[in-house]
Amino acid sequence: MICIAIANQKGGVGKTTTAINVGTALAATGKRVLLIDLDPQGNASTGLGIGRADRAQSSYDLLVSALDLEQVAIATKVPRLDIVPATQDLSGAEIELIEFEARTHRLDAAISRHAAQRWDVVLIDCPPSLGLLTINAMVAAHALLVPLQCEFFALEGLSQLLSTIDRIRSRFNPGLSILGVALTMYDRRNRLTDQVADDVRAVLGKVVFETVIPRNVRLSEAPSHGMPALIYDYRCAGSEAYIALAREVIERLPKLRKAA
Repeated sequence: MICIAIANQKGGVGKTTTAINVGTALAATGKRVLLIDLDPQGNASTGLGIGRADRAQSSYDLLVSALDLEQVAIATKVPRLDIVPATQDLSGAEIELIEFEARTHRLDAAISRHAAQRWDVVLIDCPPSLGLLTINAMVAAHALLVPLQCEFFALEGLSQLLSTIDRIRSRFNPGLSILGVALTMYDRRNRLTDQVADDVRAVLGKVVFETVIPRNVRLSEAPSHGMPALIYDYRCAGSEAYIALAREVIERLPKLRKAA
């Protein structure tokens, strides 16, 4: 079992869209995938058609009440793709977790208990912050997938994220690696987009995925219909890009298995 956290403390960079569509693409290849929605906004849950009434148990219960994954994971309409949904209760979890010992390892403990028996890949959709929820995800993960919006301020946020990763490695999870950086919201009409992409590749090299995710209306529309873009319109440019990104992710998974 491989655990991948999809993280970036900056909001609006495409974390949830990436989690939903990469998860769908991996499931389409035959892998058993679990998506853990760790964002109090619950957008990944909504984007996969999980209504509020269907979230009796959530990632909050996984962290605070120490329920097992089997008790909180539910099936989605996508074959072989399950989800641990999120509710607004999760917004108070960081305060409640302060009272627990090993509060940074709550998610890791939950995943370690049973995940390997049921799923091949666990994806964690992190909130847009570097608080206890994201730290729990980084401690539990073998690697990070970092969506990075092609704009100037995204570069500043990346340096902060890299510093946090170094601290997590030194204190909690020395095996944590970066699976890759995915350039999102790419607009060929904007010269700054190309400049940011070039700068990121110059700094990080092969860590950056070859695939870039374009700005695409269909990617934005799909969540309102409660389905991944790959199912909503698999022929759109955004879906084709996520299929290509998933191929790159699959190519890099063997290296993670050796390290795991």
